[in-house]
Amino acid sequence: MKLIAPLALACAIASVSGTAFAQNTVTPVPQNVLQLSASGSVDVQQDLLVLTLAATREGADAATVQTQLRQALDAGLAEAKKAAQPEQMEVRTGQFGLYPRYGKDGKITAWQGRAELVLQGRDFARITGTAGRIPSMPISQVAFDLSKEARARVQGEAQTRAIEEFKNRATELAKGFGFSGYSLREVSVNSDEMSPMPRAPMMAMQAKSAMASSADESVPVEAGKAKVVVNVSGSVQLR
Repeated sequence: MKLIAPLALACAIASVSGTAFAQNTVTPVPQNVLQLSASGSVDVQQDLLVLTLAATREGADAATVQTQLRQALDAGLAEAKKAAQPEQMEVRTGQFGLYPRYGKDGKITAWQGRAELVLQGRDFARITGTAGRIPSMPISQVAFDLSKEARARVQGEAQTRAIEEFKNRATELAKGFGFSGYSLREVSVNSDEMSPMPRAPMMAMQAKSAMASSADESVPVEAGKAKVVVNVSGSVQLR
């Protein structure tokens, strides 16, 4: 019992000392810190064509519909692979599914299905010409994209513009608030890509018209420009 009192007193002193130490080491609230952001962008021609071909079938029997879709897809794949070439035209399958149709009584009255074949690459003429030779799968969607190489080629330029804009804004704002300059506290950099509005419905109509006139005639397509954007945001210490 004689050892308990000194031990308790020592703990109490340590607790008070710890509290005082914590109070003395409270991080001060940053003063004269400015949050800002800036961006830089570069327009670049889209160099990838993504053409989606689709076959749709409907019938009373699910197995029959599935077989018809597979036949259409197999025929499309066989024709597309003849012209496939790495990066210029790559071939892959898209969605493949069957869906029931219901009557007013809630019972299944029919089955409908859809199979997709996707042609993607840089050789627009090769892709559209191949699509025109696959009558079993009409064009469903036309889209354009930007290759990794094209994006990387301009991303550095966009980043340089964003950093310069960030520095200019920081300098102007510092002077506006009566300071002679600033120093960086923290900063983050991220990139994005903005594309023009899709024109798939119009292109699909052109594609059907072209295929109706000639199986060997290429579908007319025209790529737009994408905007590669780099955003810089962070905080600076005014001084």
